[in-house]
Amino acid sequence: MSTATTWHGVNLAEPDLWPAAGADRTTSPYVPGPTDERLTGLPGESDERRLYRRMRFIRRFEETLLSLFEEGVLNGTTHACIGQEADAVAVMEHLVEEDHVFSNHRCHGHYLARTGDALGLLAEIMGKEAGVCRGIGGSQHICAPGFKSNGVQGGIVPAAAGIALAGQLDGGRRVSVVFIGDGTLGEGLLYETLNIAALWRLPLLVVCEDNRWAQSTPIGTNLAGSMPGRFEAFGIPVREVDSTDVMELREAAGAEVDAVRGGAGPRVLLIHTYRLCHHSKSDDERPAEEIASRWAVEPLLVHGRRLGDDERRIVDGEVESALAQVVATARALP
Repeated sequence: MSTATTWHGVNLAEPDLWPAAGADRTTSPYVPGPTDERLTGLPGESDERRLYRRMRFIRRFEETLLSLFEEGVLNGTTHACIGQEADAVAVMEHLVEEDHVFSNHRCHGHYLARTGDALGLLAEIMGKEAGVCRGIGGSQHICAPGFKSNGVQGGIVPAAAGIALAGQLDGGRRVSVVFIGDGTLGEGLLYETLNIAALWRLPLLVVCEDNRWAQSTPIGTNLAGSMPGRFEAFGIPVREVDSTDVMELREAAGAEVDAVRGGAGPRVLLIHTYRLCHHSKSDDERPAEEIASRWAVEPLLVHGRRLGDDERRIVDGEVESALAQVVATARALP
């Protein structure tokens, strides 16, 4: 931790988690500040413990956001990814700084797993100048080095393909990763992009998080045919995983990232997961018994069994303490 400093007139001595604030935020790109190891992983800790910590960080960030929304301190809406934390952590484990990630309206977990930038994201969602996009983008529209998201259904897919094309033309080994949900399988521009990506063998990995519901509509009433078949029609290989186990997902993600990075062309990682929270704050028409059954196989419970009870309690406490400092700092920002 560094010594006290100020940013936008606010004392940020505790905690030392603020993003780098360029001399002129109107022209300088946002650069996330130093991350707190209590949220992203302590030196020397086991792989199992670090993965649990990273998922716990995302879970508690999202739960905290929902509480802050009830207080009325957030700027606009918010969509949590509670139950889908393992997907984000598993994929980001294999990406390097030069890679690019595109996300959607449910982007917090992806951003936090990619950057660890809790304060920048929270300040953004609170509509504050210190946020990733100066408080203008809010919960859904994030623009940071190596990370973009927006709330337009499927709108990120052609952008991800464009970055993949740029990387291909540069002759490097960069990978462009785009996260979509099952609801995006009804969008026409997805298939236009898949066609081009397959023809040009772009270094694009599509991660489809099938959480069984497109907002309040179950997939059985709005999705015809086979999910893998929609990608395979373009000759794009699909790896299908029905799991909430972060280690199983990490292995699958690693194989797909390696294949794309090695020049195999576009590929799809289709993850059958489940959103444990409502679509957006309070709109949930799913059967209560269905949701309850999925809590029995949620990611933190599944992976947490690999740790002892005392070990989990220690990590939980460290994450809680770090996030409390993030929230206090964000509240104090102008």
